[in-house]
Amino acid sequence: MAFLGDCVIVFVSQMLFFAGGWLFFNKELFKHYEIRHISVQLIFSATFALSVTMFELIIFEIIGVLESSSRYFHWRLGLTLLLFMVTAVIPIYICHSVIHSISFFSDKLVRILTTICWFVFLYGLWRIGEPFPLLSASHGIFTIEQGVSRISVIGVTVMAILSGFGAVNYPYTSMTYFIKPVSRNDIICFERRLALTVDMLVAKKRRIAMAAYIHNKQHTTKPRIWEMITSAVHRTSSGEDINQLKQEVYGLEELLRSVFLELNSLKNMEERQRWSQTLKGKYFNVIGHFFSVYCVYKIFMCCINIIFDRVGRKDPVTRGLEIAIHWCGFDIDFAFWNQHISFMLVGCIVVTSIRGLLLTLTKFFYRISSSKSSNIIVLILGQIMGMYFCSSVLLMRMNMPAEYRVIITEVLGNLHFNFYHRWFDVIFLVSALTTTVVLYLSRKPVPSDDSDLH
Repeated sequence: MAFLGDCVIVFVSQMLFFAGGWLFFNKELFKHYEIRHISVQLIFSATFALSVTMFELIIFEIIGVLESSSRYFHWRLGLTLLLFMVTAVIPIYICHSVIHSISFFSDKLVRILTTICWFVFLYGLWRIGEPFPLLSASHGIFTIEQGVSRISVIGVTVMAILSGFGAVNYPYTSMTYFIKPVSRNDIICFERRLALTVDMLVAKKRRIAMAAYIHNKQHTTKPRIWEMITSAVHRTSSGEDINQLKQEVYGLEELLRSVFLELNSLKNMEERQRWSQTLKGKYFNVIGHFFSVYCVYKIFMCCINIIFDRVGRKDPVTRGLEIAIHWCGFDIDFAFWNQHISFMLVGCIVVTSIRGLLLTLTKFFYRISSSKSSNIIVLILGQIMGMYFCSSVLLMRMNMPAEYRVIITEVLGNLHFNFYHRWFDVIFLVSALTTTVVLYLSRKPVPSDDSDLH
């Protein structure tokens, strides 16, 4: 009966997670599009529910919910279903949707090509293990360990790229130090330049249209030898050189684009200045300073870990409590505080990971989606989400005390956990440094050419 009750608890929570994924799909991703394929919504919601269930089981490990045997069963079942989604269901559906969009393929040919593409995907997924120290075929082929070991390479890479970008970009966008001072006079000046450029561009195009009209009118009345002479010099009787005017129009259009982008940047910066003076802006400015310190610390520690090939042996909670007890002399209940602080730490990581990924997926979807490609893009985002959360479980294991990571270690088997942490450090470092360089170059002023205004 205890096992049945545990199954009911997990099933009910999964239904709630499924409903959350369903609402997110309707209210955020597809609020501007018509839902044509209910199967896409079902796949995305099911992947979301299975992914969040992994985090739920981590929390259950810490606070002791469910029987140990039940948690082990649901760990294996959840990972098996999640791997089935990201290695079979979603890739097959993506291949089928892409190939089916090609109108001249018959249904039979679509099924054949979909099967071929899926086997190519599986072959590529298996070949990922060659350059990395993953499990060999001697550990079995269709096992949880093999699937997680290969999926996690992609997931850890995505996670490290997003983490490196966020660690640098968040302080940059929230701290007032990086807000370039903009006065109202600067904006008015650029608005006048924009209006002047538009007026000049309209005048040039009007002259081209008038010259072309005169040229066409003369074309019907002049003899053919005169047409050949005027077309050779491309100059009308009014003295307008159409080629020269077109070159000037091209230069003004480039200048107009440059002035518009600069004006838009100044207005965005002015909006950031007003926002930074609000209570929310001041709060995010303080948080940004903490994140800037964290970014520097994380980059430094990544360099140390890479150079000395070092991986942490103890989770930060256990290490912090040991320092408080043995070095600072605090008389505290180690087991009690270890459990409760670990629960709060993991809970914060779970909430921020889910929120951060969903916000990133939403921004990415709005940037590249269209009415025709929206379903395929949602499936790709669902694939990334499944890989991301599967890898999060693997990396989050290091943030848990040793007594709470036993079942996770048993389920994941003989994975090379240290490799994934080193790989995360390498990709995080590259992503953070690349983001820093890009943001630095984007802040450098680009001189604009005003020669066309004179």
